[in-house]
Amino acid sequence: MADEDDEDDEGGAGGGTGLPASLEMAWGLRERPGKGPRPTLTLPRIVETAVALAAGEGMDAVSMGRVAKELGVSTMSLYRYVTAKEELYILMSDAGVGAPPALPPEAAGWGWRELLTRWAYAQRAVLMANSWILRIPITGAPVSPNQLAWMERGLAAMADAPLTEGEKISTIILIGGLVRNEATMAADMMDAIVKSGVSPDQVMGQYVRTLRLMTGPDTHPGVTRLLESDAFTGSDEPDFQFRFGLDRILDGLAALVEGRQAVQDGAEA
Repeated sequence: MADEDDEDDEGGAGGGTGLPASLEMAWGLRERPGKGPRPTLTLPRIVETAVALAAGEGMDAVSMGRVAKELGVSTMSLYRYVTAKEELYILMSDAGVGAPPALPPEAAGWGWRELLTRWAYAQRAVLMANSWILRIPITGAPVSPNQLAWMERGLAAMADAPLTEGEKISTIILIGGLVRNEATMAADMMDAIVKSGVSPDQVMGQYVRTLRLMTGPDTHPGVTRLLESDAFTGSDEPDFQFRFGLDRILDGLAALVEGRQAVQDGAEA
């Protein structure tokens, strides 16, 4: 552990990890920055306050000055723990996603497909419950504790699959992109519905009426067939679109895995 009295403990990059001091603290590599008596202000308090602001008022409410005001301290005092707002965003996102949920005992008998499915749905549930996370720009690869725990869980799901490590991380990125995109669309639609003051059914009904007025079989035959189907009014499960997309990704992965397994079995015969 770095010496608490070292000058480079106050912000900036850490000692050898390449991470900012605040992220080293999140990993438990540092206790606190700076010199003198142990302060009452702590990194967890700063992050908790910022998360509460984001959850209650949206990400636009989160600034170093506003967080400092909520904590009753000067803005400059925050910079002893977090050197930039973007750094705070990373810590907020890590706190928001939390650690992956524990797997049930029966998971020991699950294959890679079931494990990845549970992993994707668990991520989706977290983002849907904490949609403010979706408003934080992605500025780099995950390096925070909880984010890496999620990555590890996804990679572990494919531990026994005949895939290269590059294919495994590409699968994680592909599924993670689906999760984030679907959750973002749902959050955007919900925001629009809240602002409009009407129900989701009313919004969809108005959309269908608009399409019927603006399109026809001669100009938009595909849209017309869509409107004549029950795609907008049917009783599909609420998460049909997500399930459909995830299943298609996993179907493709299954074809690759089965092909690899057949080659391996043939070589061993």
